[in-house]
Amino acid sequence: MWQGKKLFEGLEGARRRAIYKANGYTDEDLLRPHIGVVNTFNEAAPGHGHMRQIAEAAKAGIWQAGGTPFEFGTISTCGAPCVGAKNKALRYELVIRDIICGSIEIVAMEHMFDGLVLLSSCDSIIPAELMAAARLDIPSIVVTGGPMLPGKFEGRDIVMSQLDEAFLGGMQAAKFSEQQILEMEEVACPGPGACSLMGTANTMQILTEALGMSLSGSATIPAVSSQRLMAARRSGRQIVELVKEGLIPSRIMTRQALLNAIVVDLAIGGSTNAVLHLLTFARELGIELTLDDFDKQSRKVPCICSVIPNGPHTVVDFHDAGGAPAVMNELKDLLHLDCLTVNGNSLGENLAGKKSGNRKVISEITHPFHETGGLAVLQGNLAPRGAIARPTSFKKEMLKHTGPAKVFDSDEAALKAIYDHHVKKGDVIVIRYEGPQGAPGMREMMLSTDALVGMGLDREIALITDGRFSGFTQGTAVGHIAPEAMAGGPIAVVQDGDIIEIDILNRNLSIRLTEEEIKERLQRWNPPEPKLKKGVLTIYSRLVEQADNGATIDTQIE
Repeated sequence: MWQGKKLFEGLEGARRRAIYKANGYTDEDLLRPHIGVVNTFNEAAPGHGHMRQIAEAAKAGIWQAGGTPFEFGTISTCGAPCVGAKNKALRYELVIRDIICGSIEIVAMEHMFDGLVLLSSCDSIIPAELMAAARLDIPSIVVTGGPMLPGKFEGRDIVMSQLDEAFLGGMQAAKFSEQQILEMEEVACPGPGACSLMGTANTMQILTEALGMSLSGSATIPAVSSQRLMAARRSGRQIVELVKEGLIPSRIMTRQALLNAIVVDLAIGGSTNAVLHLLTFARELGIELTLDDFDKQSRKVPCICSVIPNGPHTVVDFHDAGGAPAVMNELKDLLHLDCLTVNGNSLGENLAGKKSGNRKVISEITHPFHETGGLAVLQGNLAPRGAIARPTSFKKEMLKHTGPAKVFDSDEAALKAIYDHHVKKGDVIVIRYEGPQGAPGMREMMLSTDALVGMGLDREIALITDGRFSGFTQGTAVGHIAPEAMAGGPIAVVQDGDIIEIDILNRNLSIRLTEEEIKERLQRWNPPEPKLKKGVLTIYSRLVEQADNGATIDTQIE
């Protein structure tokens, strides 16, 4: 029985009814299942600019099914405007997971909702809502915003990452003129939705479906499609059924479902940020999940999607080829098909008959685009608790690379050195103090990576960091090094000229120093002054876990 039946009947419910009647709800409305509708609408971010319309469709579905919707907002951001800005605001992209999750928890608990429809798009916002679903463990369904359409530039599709690469590196290498950059600007983001590449936003939309938390086939419906509104309406109807059946997230997001999501992430060549998010979901659910689980799967799952940055195609092409169901059907022998999903069916039932309609975009598993999966977990004396790479974005000749370190304490300092030609062929750029505590916020190293790719240097220069990367990132880049420099990890004592070894196939990230030499350097090391001394990020820096634990605030008492 839903709470409306228990809390809003009789004289004892008078006070509660009175509060809601202030907003025009009737007695009949208040005796129905109460469904919170979380809306991330934001006029400053294209991923969220269309959410008002999607919210109305979801609410219509709730009314149709006999529930009563209560819409409320939560924050949402887009990190792109602050890339390269002097205020370094890109630090906030992870901490907002905890803030959004907490805000949903507060509203849902205060108002005693029976279920939630979680509307979301973009990088850390979708994970934040899944965190909230896991923490609250009341019937929940996610409605994602979908990808934007690609732009058109000089007769070809273009996505936002290509503008970044052209500006940060292409102009330096005289590959693009100022006029071309301005022309690209006009078409790079032609409308609402998540940038149409396999960045963090689209990765998490797909993984939400893989987890069973959104309707089958809905993950990559383009933002401007009427089918997006239809999916929202169906989701609104379905949440009422979930409430009546008592189907809660912990029955859907099981360890087996999380392992399914890892397999799918590897197969699509998804964002490295997905590792942080899946680890965080597991923590909220009380499920044991470690980097070892990612490593085990990465050794047997190939990449079967040719979507930017792992190939030439867009996420809209991916959707037209069959989307997430087509990918998962190819992977069915590697998946737990008995996992429940929000439509009440098992994952296997949802996948019946779903096949790729374009083998140039979604290949057969026997003929993958990349033999290795989209993620690799590296370990060694430079990353005792692990590091993450995206092998599908590496040039083949860089899958194994040894070179001297060039050490920097920020992304901006590394970018300046690249522009000034102080970084040479064969070097390994080391960017530290950009981890969860050090940045603080574990910033995305977008400047240096895009510059290397845009200048054509990703075939000869590698980059390692305790920070993280955009889902856009290409090139020889290894991030998430744990422990980070600020926590006294070995990366803190790397010096210019130290020899760094990166070996993707053997999963190794090491420095040519003995354990005794590293220990002696660490004994002489002192942490630098914090980069920030006020604001929400200072709270985050004191409470945050390391990257191998999801880089999230620990809100649980053991």
